[in-house]
Amino acid sequence: MSDTANTPNRRNPIAAIFLAHPATVNESYFGHMRFAFTFAFWLGVAAIAAMIHAIIPALCETTASRILNRLHARITNRH
Repeated sequence: MSDTANTPNRRNPIAAIFLAHPATVNESYFGHMRFAFTFAFWLGVAAIAAMIHAIIPALCETTASRILNRLHARITNRH
């Protein structure tokens, strides 16, 4: 039998699904959920701004790129 059979993820697959990744970024499950939902919200706002800009180029000229730059900085500073 290999050593990987005794890892916590093998013993508790629920913990592996819900807790392993948040732990890698030093967050709780709910803290990670909040971060991900906030990130998704701003990605949605950026997508809407890009669609508006596609239809009317004079509107939202830099909105999507500013949001994406902010999100990128937030992810980069987090790790």
